Order: sequence, then C-alpha cells, then structure tokens
Amino acid sequence: MNTVHLLLAVRPVKSYTRDMGISERKERQRAELREHILQVARDMVTKEGFAALSMRKLADAVEYAPATLYLHFENRDAIARALVVRGFQELLARLEPAAAVDAPVERLSRLAQAYLSFGLGHPETYRLVFMEDPRLSEALFQDTHEGAGPKSFALLVRTFEDLQAAGQTLDATPPERLAEVFWAGLHGIISLKLTCSGFQGAPAEVLARTLVATLVRDEAKPSRPSRPSRPSRPARRSR
Repeated sequence: MNTVHLLLAVRPVKSYTRDMGISERKERQRAELREHILQVARDMVTKEGFAALSMRKLADAVEYAPATLYLHFENRDAIARALVVRGFQELLARLEPAAAVDAPVERLSRLAQAYLSFGLGHPETYRLVFMEDPRLSEALFQDTHEGAGPKSFALLVRTFEDLQAAGQTLDATPPERLAEVFWAGLHGIISLKLTCSGFQGAPAEVLARTLVATLVRDEAKPSRPSRPSRPSRPARRSR
C-alpha cells in the first residue's frame, strides 16, 4: 500500500472519531443543560411553591429562550414529573440505610425516622411528590417495579415480612397491607404537620414511635400470666 492509499484509508477513521467526539460533547452539554433546568426548577418550587413554576419564569431564571426549554421538556408537567422522580430517588436514598438494620423492629423505627427526616426536611419537595396533582406520582408505581417508588415500598413490605416471620406483628394481616398502613400513617403525620401544625400537639417523632408501637408486638413485654382461679367454697348447710 503506497502513501496515497494509506492516507485515504486513515482519513475516514479520523473523521469518524472527530464526529463521535462532537456528538458526545453535544450530548453531554444537552444533559448538563437539562440538569441545570431541573435544579433551577427545584429551587423555585422549594422557595415559592409549585404554583410559582411556569415555563416562561423558568426560562428567565436559566437565561434561555422559552423555546429552548421545550427542546428538553414537553411542558410544565413534564418538569414536575422529573422533579417527582428525583424526589422519590432521594426518599429511597434516605430509606436504604435504615432498611439495612438487621433487627426488624429497630429497622421499622429507623425507616420511620428516615421518612420523617425527608418529608419535614424538604417540605416543598414532599408536597410536590405526594400532595400535588396525583398524576405526577401515580405513574411511578404503575409503570415498573424498578423505580424508586416501588423500591421504597418493597423495603417496607420486606420489613413487615420479617416481623411476621418473627411473630412480631399484631395479627395475620398481609405484610403488603401493613406496609401500606405504615406509609399512610407517616404521610398523615407529615401532611398534618405541613398543613395544619396546630392539629397535633405531640412532636412528629413521638407520633411515629406510637405508630410503630401500634403495628408491632413487643417481645420484651410478655403477656401477664392469668391468676389461678380460687377453689370455690363449699356451700353452707342450712340449719
């Protein structure tokens, strides 16, 4: 192969490599801009609430034309859904360390604490995930078992399965139902604290401990043995 043939053979490879580099750089820049849009949107929701979020206001905040935002998100609801997914991922990240605790009763208590920490520590994110339009979150539980929502629920179900295997649940209620009651109780505590704080006098942590206590049989407190019945006295003979 002479020099001319060698140059002709090498040139397309270099061109292909250069095109791949440009394509990868554009894709990276696109991903970075999408992440920036989501971060600004989240800051806006956190500071001003979900009602304040609009495509035009968000475009001004990121300093791009509104048309640019529509290249990444179909509409405001699409941004909200992306924030809900992110919120569920953060909730799962809070729950996973608690779910690694071996003792199931302690694990359930840690899960309750982690859930409260997420909800009360990030109130606007929690409102967006659980207290805005239900269409934003319900799809996360219906579409796949691999999402952060189903995985979070699975951690609770597994804990109640372990409690039931150890004889520490109060009755024969299925673990899935106990997990749903547990989640509903925690959600009730947080939502009332966020929307009607005067309704609850006890701190959220105390209410969560009470919730755990109502769902778990404490092996450390055996039932009190019944007193032996006294023998009945013989009836007196009438004189």
